[in-house]
Amino acid sequence: MEERNLICIGCPMGCPLTVTMEGTEVKSVTGNTCPRGDIYARKEVTNPTRIVTSSVLVTGSRTGAKTVSVKTASDVPKGKIFEVVRALKGVTVEAPVKIGDVVVSNISGTGVDVIATKEVE
Repeated sequence: MEERNLICIGCPMGCPLTVTMEGTEVKSVTGNTCPRGDIYARKEVTNPTRIVTSSVLVTGSRTGAKTVSVKTASDVPKGKIFEVVRALKGVTVEAPVKIGDVVVSNISGTGVDVIATKEVE
């Protein structure tokens, strides 16, 4: 049996978790004080994912804004994070931009859209 120690990011508590595994199967999760800790630990050791946040360039803003903040609409595989960030590096959007506007569809073949998290006029 293998043990992996994690700090939970499922809620603000930051519980120290211990995950016991047999091969690729999770046998137990201990240390969590809420159900989110168990869910986070199982996902983190079998299929880790993250929300990616960044910014992209904006043109035509009447307020002079040069960038708009963006994020992935849902988690992407942890191994794709740098590929997603590289793909965003060359993106430019035209103002106006509204919160929730899709900036890039299916970023890096993940099936996940990148959306604006700020309004730019």
